Amino acid sequence: MNKKEIAEIKKQFTPSNCAITRICGCYVNAEKEKVTTFKDAFLSLPEEEMFKYFEIFRKVFSGTAGKNLLNMEFPIESEEDGGTQSFLLELRDSRLQDDELLEKYYDAIIESYTFGENYLILLIHAAYDIPGKASDDLEQFDASDEVFNYIVSCICPVSLTKPALSYDAQEHCFRNRIRDWVVDMPHLGFLFPAFNDRSTDLHSLLYYSKSAEDLHFDFTERMLGCRLPLPASDQKDIFTELVEETLGDDCAYEIVQNLHEQIHDLTVSQKDSPDPVMFGQTEMKNLLELSGADKEQLDRFDAAFEEQAGKDARFLASNITGTRKYEVRTPDVVIQVSPDRADLVEQRLIEGRLCLVIPVTDAVHVNGIKVTNQLLKEDTK
Repeated sequence: MNKKEIAEIKKQFTPSNCAITRICGCYVNAEKEKVTTFKDAFLSLPEEEMFKYFEIFRKVFSGTAGKNLLNMEFPIESEEDGGTQSFLLELRDSRLQDDELLEKYYDAIIESYTFGENYLILLIHAAYDIPGKASDDLEQFDASDEVFNYIVSCICPVSLTKPALSYDAQEHCFRNRIRDWVVDMPHLGFLFPAFNDRSTDLHSLLYYSKSAEDLHFDFTERMLGCRLPLPASDQKDIFTELVEETLGDDCAYEIVQNLHEQIHDLTVSQKDSPDPVMFGQTEMKNLLELSGADKEQLDRFDAAFEEQAGKDARFLASNITGTRKYEVRTPDVVIQVSPDRADLVEQRLIEGRLCLVIPVTDAVHVNGIKVTNQLLKEDTK
């Protein structure tokens, strides 16, 4: 799912666009025991509760695609009878009316999710009548030819409010506030099936994790039967190792600078695209070649890529290079410039010493203080 498709589903979690038919939940304590379960027709809930649930489920569609909002495909074995995709499909098709299926679903989450504190499992079914789109991208609500039936589930921590004093309006005094158990925003969640190309994709789902660094690998493999892509931080580390191993002892500054500029230019040229810029093995090798890597260096790349990342790995551009700054670091000096001005930092040999050279104008500030450049003044005399 791209940004536009994610936003389209997210819009359903409002009173005017609500497509939710049913909501179910299971409250689990720190000992992994079910405290209570519930199920309701969503539109029968009090308005205040509906708004709170809208806020929770919109959060599942928040974040950055490729970092903590991930498209995942089911392996073939997951779609066989008894597989995770097969079970989720059965759950969706039941429209959450089958109590036995719901209990089985809660049990599976409790078994696969490790948290150590109280949490709430939420699950909804929704039916979205997909409007057609004209050539000018305007929605045509009378041209729908598909209903997107889907489920969204999330896991929300339930925490005790902090002790505090509160004002008692009747007694006109301050008293110790009664501590309540409050549902927090979700730690993780998913949409099944995925809404790819604005249509039902039973072979994929959209997965959300609050933290891009902690994607809950055990949960995704055991509960969803899907393998997560490389986390954002791992992508950066593996990309760095790949470049260093490929270029070897001839890891020239100019090649690395060119590589950064190639990635930055691609990102800028596709900034209006709903799909994030991704690189697989072939695309990354082409970038290295365009950046100046020679044949011997490129010959090392394929083996290094498959060993470090795996043949089918894909890297998000914003994960592997800085989109906000271009940084050159030495043991004693750190230089940061705008990513589109990496050309300002050059390597030169001056009086036998390798130097980093940065052209400056008269607009130089030291700790916020504007200083004059005496060398420029002397040169113009």
